Amino acid sequence: MIVSHFLKWIGDARVDQRVAAAGALARAFLNNQIVFEDRCAAEAALTLLLDDPSPKVRAALAEALSMSSHAPPQIIAALASDQDEVAACILVRSPLLSDVDLIDRVASSRVSAQALIASRPLVSMSLSAAIAEVGALEACLVLVKNGGAQIASLSFRCMVERFAHEAMLREALLNDCRLPADCRHALLVALGEALRQAPLVRALMGEVRAERVTRDACMRASLTLIEHTPADEYEALIEHLRLRGELNAGFLLRAVVHGKVDFFGSVLIALSGHSQQRVRTILANGRDVAVTALFGAAGLTKSLYRVFLVALKIWREVAAGKRIAGAQEVSWVMLSEIGAAPGQAGPTESDREAAALIRMLHLEALRDNAREHALAIAAA
Repeated sequence: MIVSHFLKWIGDARVDQRVAAAGALARAFLNNQIVFEDRCAAEAALTLLLDDPSPKVRAALAEALSMSSHAPPQIIAALASDQDEVAACILVRSPLLSDVDLIDRVASSRVSAQALIASRPLVSMSLSAAIAEVGALEACLVLVKNGGAQIASLSFRCMVERFAHEAMLREALLNDCRLPADCRHALLVALGEALRQAPLVRALMGEVRAERVTRDACMRASLTLIEHTPADEYEALIEHLRLRGELNAGFLLRAVVHGKVDFFGSVLIALSGHSQQRVRTILANGRDVAVTALFGAAGLTKSLYRVFLVALKIWREVAAGKRIAGAQEVSWVMLSEIGAAPGQAGPTESDREAAALIRMLHLEALRDNAREHALAIAAA
């Protein structure tokens, strides 16, 4: 009887009255305040409100039903497809929208709806994967900033491949501690490329110098990345660098000079095919013959064997507490090994390329140490 009066009255009611009535009827339905005989009629009345011309009425209905698992599913489905003002709270809150339904909506909905779905308090790994795969930039940005979203490494990689050139998402991804190391490196490279292409940078430095500076900056950033990468992610990072063609002599020399021996060992494992235990044992206490044989199995350039070997010996002594050394000392000994240190005769033809790389690393270490010393004096 009450629902019958409601249906007769609502056709002539003002918008504000219909708004209040829609919310009241929905709450009464959910709270079982309507007798059983009238519940079917009440559900029919709620369904009828979906056709109300005012979005305010439909929004009031959505607000009342959005957090309930007992709401009529046909009403929830209709409200979720309504305009943003109405659909927002349903897409963000409703427990009746399954992952399958949400994934379908991500694939077919407008950008604003995708972003609303990405902002749900809990976003499953499968839903995150759908957003990463087909979602717009705005939806991916919301997803990355959502602490309640479970995002697989594959989904991170997908977003990096699609949007590495977008500064806002790039920044959000780099600030996310869940981001895999290979994705972080790809973003650093994209950032370096963006800086190199910036008109101001090219005007100030010229194209050639800008390219060299940004390349060196990316290489240095890669070392910092290694420091903050868990060992269990080395394999993915190494494969990423290999596919990009960046696992080259310059990168490996830089890693060894700066004492990234564990990472260097992981590279040798990946390139040689030897077991982890065998490679670690050889690097820790293997004889020169065993170490150089490992270098050969990994396909390293023969001209670099001597400098890699002498650097590893220094880092062994450092690890054993027999010596104190850093990048400056290691690079100097490497230069001395191939006769390229000041006062020596100079490197042979086969060692000139390696000598140039190591000399650059040595000068970088000198600058870094001098800078740290000056800052320490200033802070004293």
